[in-house]
Amino acid sequence: MRLSILLVLLGATPVAAVPSLFNVRDYASIQKAVDACAAAGGGTVYFPPGEYTSGTIRLRSHVRLYLEAGAVLRASRNPADFFQGEKRDRTALIYAEDAENIGIEGRGTLDGQAEYEWHLDDLDDAFIRENTLIMKAAGRPLMRPFPRNYRTDPQPKMILLLRCKDVRIAGVSMVRSRSWTIHPYACERLVVDGVYIQSSLKEGVWADGIDPDGCKDVRIANSTIETGDDAIVFYSMNWFGPALPCENITVTNCRLSSASSAIKFCDGNMNCVRRVAVDNTVITNSNRGLAFMVFDGGYVSDVVMTNLTIECVRYGWYWWGDGDPIHFNIKRRSEVHPQVSKTGEPPAGSIRNVLIRNVVARGKGTCGINGHPDSWLDGISIENVKLFLSAEPGSPVEKAVHAVKLRWARNVKLKDFEIFWDKPESPRWESALWAEDAEGLVLDGFAARQARPGADTPAVVLRQVNGAVLRNCYALPGAGVFLRVEGAGSRRIRLFGNDLSEARRAFVTAPGVSAGAIVPSR
Repeated sequence: MRLSILLVLLGATPVAAVPSLFNVRDYASIQKAVDACAAAGGGTVYFPPGEYTSGTIRLRSHVRLYLEAGAVLRASRNPADFFQGEKRDRTALIYAEDAENIGIEGRGTLDGQAEYEWHLDDLDDAFIRENTLIMKAAGRPLMRPFPRNYRTDPQPKMILLLRCKDVRIAGVSMVRSRSWTIHPYACERLVVDGVYIQSSLKEGVWADGIDPDGCKDVRIANSTIETGDDAIVFYSMNWFGPALPCENITVTNCRLSSASSAIKFCDGNMNCVRRVAVDNTVITNSNRGLAFMVFDGGYVSDVVMTNLTIECVRYGWYWWGDGDPIHFNIKRRSEVHPQVSKTGEPPAGSIRNVLIRNVVARGKGTCGINGHPDSWLDGISIENVKLFLSAEPGSPVEKAVHAVKLRWARNVKLKDFEIFWDKPESPRWESALWAEDAEGLVLDGFAARQARPGADTPAVVLRQVNGAVLRNCYALPGAGVFLRVEGAGSRRIRLFGNDLSEARRAFVTAPGVSAGAIVPSR
């Protein structure tokens, strides 16, 4: 192919751009091609179709890597080809620091060449301790996968970007990463568009998809991510510098699968994650759908997630999650990891002002909407949702009891929210909604029944709830008691315009509930 034709295909002007195209085959190494391109003021480092193997490639300002269709760039299996010693935390196939106007594009493939080995779990992972104890009690083997030689060899990320600006990653496929696939820290104006990220859903531990940390103005669009670990994760940590806000982020038109969480507001949040919009996204084959977790004192705020379909299944016992479509959780780090000192530990973080709307979700585990005794969730609205719960008979970690469980929350609204008990069923199932320690709860257009038709188990339990409105709710056929109110602290439970005619009893109160705690409509 003539050079001028090639440049037209790359979207460049032939005459002006001739000096800015650097074919890696014309240089002794990929890095030399990158350096030559940077020294010339910038341009495109071109990978023709073929196979390439490399250690760390340091990308420099105004340089774009372009992988032609049929080009495969593999991460070396030789540990010496990557940063060692003090820079071990910067181990990556493609690395950039303080660079601007950089890109990784084309229809080629980056291959991390991940390999896994199975042996008994030796990590004592606090996040899965409950599952570990259940598996031990059931006499099941605690075998799980680990990256080959993970204790001795560096496990390079695919792309690591520190404090970069104006970054575009588009079109390429990224497969078999040995660690996180795309990890930007403190980057600004980052676009990820039309990429495919894949790692083993059974074995790919730590092979996250995209992990923005303290970044701003991030757009992730039109991409498919299938990862053993989390697909898209938002961090605010201090690993490469101060913990910065992760903010002004959009995720649109994506399809995600994960053996952990499809979209996670990560427990690693020391500052904040805020102003995030997720739209038109399909989640399939995920161990957890949407996860909001704050364990390091930061906060999550101003999040809108709309037009989602979520399909959750349960993966191996060693993954975080329980086949649960929606998960909120606030903790202090010492409550998860007892070895962490409470001295100087920040107070519990917060999650507030979150809107989730237009969702069809299928799952195996309870949707947990939980704040913290010292930091209640505030301003959570979940609207226009169809939630289907089914069981996994024979699984030792089958532990769902309620479809939705809410605790330590104020100003939560569940509107036009329908819950369906699907098959196969679990004998453990009880109520559609269990709410405890809550204030200002609104159920508007909430439709449900208890798990087993005709049973006395209530469809909705409000325990220690101060101030709640049930409006336009209706009991589905087979409902026994629709509402049960418990706890001496429950009061001001107001009912307006509900159709509970399918229930044998509209509501009951438990012993100890004050007279007049429930105010029926007139």
